Amino acid sequence: MELLLIKYASEIFLKGQNRGRFEKKLKENIKNVLKEEVYTFKTDQNRWFIEGENLSGIKEKVKKVFGVYEVCTVIKTPREEALIKDVALDVMKTKAPGTTFKVITKRADKKFPMNSMEFSGLIGAHILKNTEGLTVDIRHPEFPLEIEIREEAYIYVAKEKAMGGMPYGINGSTMLMLSGGIDSPVAGFLMAKRGIEVHGVYYHSHPYTSERAKDKVKELARILAEYTGKIHLHVMPFTEIQMEIMDKCPENELTIIMRRFMMKCACALAEKLGIQSVTTGESIGQVASQTMEALVVSDDAGDRPVFRPLVAMDKTDIMDISEKIGTYETSILPYEDCCTIFVPKHPVTKPKLKYIVQHEEALDSEALVQRALEGTEVFVL
Repeated sequence: MELLLIKYASEIFLKGQNRGRFEKKLKENIKNVLKEEVYTFKTDQNRWFIEGENLSGIKEKVKKVFGVYEVCTVIKTPREEALIKDVALDVMKTKAPGTTFKVITKRADKKFPMNSMEFSGLIGAHILKNTEGLTVDIRHPEFPLEIEIREEAYIYVAKEKAMGGMPYGINGSTMLMLSGGIDSPVAGFLMAKRGIEVHGVYYHSHPYTSERAKDKVKELARILAEYTGKIHLHVMPFTEIQMEIMDKCPENELTIIMRRFMMKCACALAEKLGIQSVTTGESIGQVASQTMEALVVSDDAGDRPVFRPLVAMDKTDIMDISEKIGTYETSILPYEDCCTIFVPKHPVTKPKLKYIVQHEEALDSEALVQRALEGTEVFVL
């Protein structure tokens, strides 16, 4: 019988007395993505297996679950020497690429009469005797044939890397400032990979930003939801705030004060929803509002931890992840967002906090943030 072996990240295995909590959450997340599939979840001496009618479809869904390190296609057979020999030989004849191999046996049940080395030698000799063109390569085999001896025997057919990381939702929550660009979806993905529940906030400056721009961000959130299960996207009206800043603050400080209001709004929304932190897609030095001085001024406007998982990454590295997770093609669609309009010709790159706060006093910050909160739309994706 062919089935899937689910291996979780070593970080979970090393959690000691908390390991059960992490395993429980991971199982819940796997079952959530498979709710439309017909399958059976089984265990054999702490190994997790899935039997199902649509193994290829199930495999693709499970590979996107954070906390799963590897998904292996295996063949289950009673742990009888003759049966294992037959299956191992069939695998090598029909499924194994290349001309060199190595047999690796893991004997979880120590009552099995042969030790791992002896059994590997026995199976390897049987394969060599009954095939042509195959040779053993202990160090760099083209096909390592793995066998696990538990209550049943499991022979590996194929192994595929999964997301790794931590079970989604196990490590608190964050409010992600989700723009239509390349960076912020990647930041949300990386936070989710560490087990943090991601909520999104998008600042919409109608009529200066179009409905297509909003739809673009909704699509980015939907792509992220393929990994998280679902995402709540909060679309916050931002036009009034930007117009007030333009009208009452120095022109070269428009961007940094706008970023401060984004931080104030994100924190206010997080407070309302019981969310513990804020996440941005900022990378140090990438644009004028992401200098060290600007980040310090921006953080001053917040009231909870601010995470920047991309802060030390090159743009090319960020783009590589964006392509890998499927957000890149949507991110580069040419629809404006509120960060790309009303941009000053010469934005301040080394703002002084005391002057920014002083100029911000011309605005009724509390009322502006409150009205933005009241006008927020929520989409569940």
